Amino acid sequence: MMKTPSGTQIRQTLYFQLFFWTALFLFGTARMYGEYESGTFKEMMIYNFCHWIFQIAGANFIYFVLIRRFFDQKRYAEFSLYLMISLYLISVINRFFLVYIAEPLFTNEEKDSVYSIFTDIPYLLLHYTFTIISGAFIFISIMFFIRYKDEKERTIKLQKEKTELELQSLKSQLNPHFLFNTLNNIYSLSITHSDKTSQSISQLSDILDYILYKGQKKWVSVSDELAIIEHYIALESLRYHDERLKIQKNIRLNSPNTIPPLLYLTLVENAFKHGVGKSSETTEIKIYMETNSQYSVFTIENTFSGHQTTNEKGIGLQNIQRQLQYHYHEHFTFSISQENNIFKVEITTPSHDD
Repeated sequence: MMKTPSGTQIRQTLYFQLFFWTALFLFGTARMYGEYESGTFKEMMIYNFCHWIFQIAGANFIYFVLIRRFFDQKRYAEFSLYLMISLYLISVINRFFLVYIAEPLFTNEEKDSVYSIFTDIPYLLLHYTFTIISGAFIFISIMFFIRYKDEKERTIKLQKEKTELELQSLKSQLNPHFLFNTLNNIYSLSITHSDKTSQSISQLSDILDYILYKGQKKWVSVSDELAIIEHYIALESLRYHDERLKIQKNIRLNSPNTIPPLLYLTLVENAFKHGVGKSSETTEIKIYMETNSQYSVFTIENTFSGHQTTNEKGIGLQNIQRQLQYHYHEHFTFSISQENNIFKVEITTPSHDD
């Protein structure tokens, strides 16, 4: 998916084109200035102007249509075919324009036939195609340099945002209410000498270890993320009776894919925080996970009470959106919906085997 350029980028491109093509025309004019005394300067100016127009049209068509639509999408065979066809057609139109529109302004010589214009390939290549290619090559090279520079600056900016987001994510995961409630629950278990005491301590330890250490990595396995989610659910479930909370899980891991750490855990935390945490009624949380060689799909939905407002535009979900943008660019889907008192979030990302 191609990004839509901003107004600033469009203006910058227009300013660059105005400067570049004006400079190219003036350079061609200066190069021919020696022909002034021989009386052919006017004719050479007309020829230069006509070639200049088609250089602009050809270069822009090649870059903004052929390169963006085919070359950037790695459709090299189609790009090569359409490039050759386009150069031929632009050269023919350029020659036709010169012969039948421009030359009659200053000469009465016999016009080349339409058949000759279309079939004299060597003449087209030497006098028209080469001129278009020379101007287009310089223009496209500069455009690639500008694009590389912009992408590098954007990457640096996204990297900085990613670091800030990771810190925000870390702070949000170290939720003091979650820690406080979990420690209280473990303390209660220890008083009653429950068999769950040591298990709960171990689960809390694993969660903290995951957040503090694996949370700093770029990628973690889906199975590791799901294991921590299991621990999180187990600890949160200590707070609620079975009639207050119902959990359903459907996990199908057919490929060892990886994801950015804390991606799914944040959504599970939101489901508890804005579902069972804000309702005295029974809350259902459903988790669906599937991986294969092409993609990973994570879906979570939770019920909420009718009078309750949801967190559809909350900071946590906005952070997830931006982290997905950083890691996957445009190659992901992130959908949020709420209907019939069910809040649902679904993330689909391309498979990534670390």
